[in-house]
Amino acid sequence: MPFLAAGDPDIATTGRLIQILAESGADLIEVGFPYSDPIADGPVIQSSYTRALNNNLKLKDIFRGVSEVREKVSCPLVAMVSYSIIFRTGTDSFVRQAHDAGFCGLIVPDLPGDEATEFAAVVASQGIDLIQLIAPTTPLDRAARILQNATGFVYCIAVAGTTGARTELAPELAEMLKSLRTQTGLPLAVGFGISHPKQVDDLRELADGVIVGSAIMRYLQELSGDPTKIEAAMTHIAEYASSIAQTAHTALWSVALLGQSLL
Repeated sequence: MPFLAAGDPDIATTGRLIQILAESGADLIEVGFPYSDPIADGPVIQSSYTRALNNNLKLKDIFRGVSEVREKVSCPLVAMVSYSIIFRTGTDSFVRQAHDAGFCGLIVPDLPGDEATEFAAVVASQGIDLIQLIAPTTPLDRAARILQNATGFVYCIAVAGTTGARTELAPELAEMLKSLRTQTGLPLAVGFGISHPKQVDDLRELADGVIVGSAIMRYLQELSGDPTKIEAAMTHIAEYASSIAQTAHTALWSVALLGQSLL
């Protein structure tokens, strides 16, 4: 499940990148809505958001860009968005626009999962999944409450910290995944720090999917405002995404569940 920041370097490139990632084997694509105040984003994604916002990206641009490409890809699209954006837009309005644009799920990292019952009902009324996040530091009793408002799949945070490529998986991750298996039948997708095929292979039989963001966004960061480098960046992203997808499709026994659960 690759992540990309909408509007970096522009919304047209975002649409093209969604198609490239889908063609490279993505089972589901996560689209980040740029936000000025980082929630759990590492420096690479923060920089990507800043570039998009500096280009005067608006909410309507994201919805328009996604709606234009939605029929060109077969995999589900999920939005990663701050609740501040949703609240300012109006809950009903935002969820309706997300549905009309073609999003199948929402990830709202700054809305406490065990306090999301009312919002979950609004999301469900539009036929959209509300993906909840659970961290290694989440107590078991709180995880149980969060799972009550979870649909689609569970976003399992691999580390206590911000997003960003890492070389090792946290030792407590396996125990967290095993525990979650006993609490929910939803697919488990691991994110934060996943960047290498070996990490994907290490999750064999533990997770159903992997979420990769910073490693992809780094290719766009290397553009440094130089549009002549865009073709090289697209090629590198396609090759990288293909390598992760190939490993995932052999290592993760039920990765297809991610797509099926959100259709």
